[in-house]
Amino acid sequence: MKKDIHPTYHQINVVMTDGTKFTTRTTMGKEGDTLQLDIDPKSHPAWTGTSARLNDTAGQISKFNKRFGGFSSAK
Repeated sequence: MKKDIHPTYHQINVVMTDGTKFTTRTTMGKEGDTLQLDIDPKSHPAWTGTSARLNDTAGQISKFNKRFGGFSSAK
């Protein structure tokens, strides 16, 4: 196997939407970085069974509604 071609495997901290924290090993970022989750199993409707809207952090839903909001199949 070739040397020095694989990414480093280290520990990072993960912070869930409710503030709980845990440590995991990954190749993302560098040792000790923190990953802040926007959506996790405790808040996502697919896991919770609720019909709550997801936070539109990147604005895709807003852009879609602005562009296609006037279209309707009802007459």
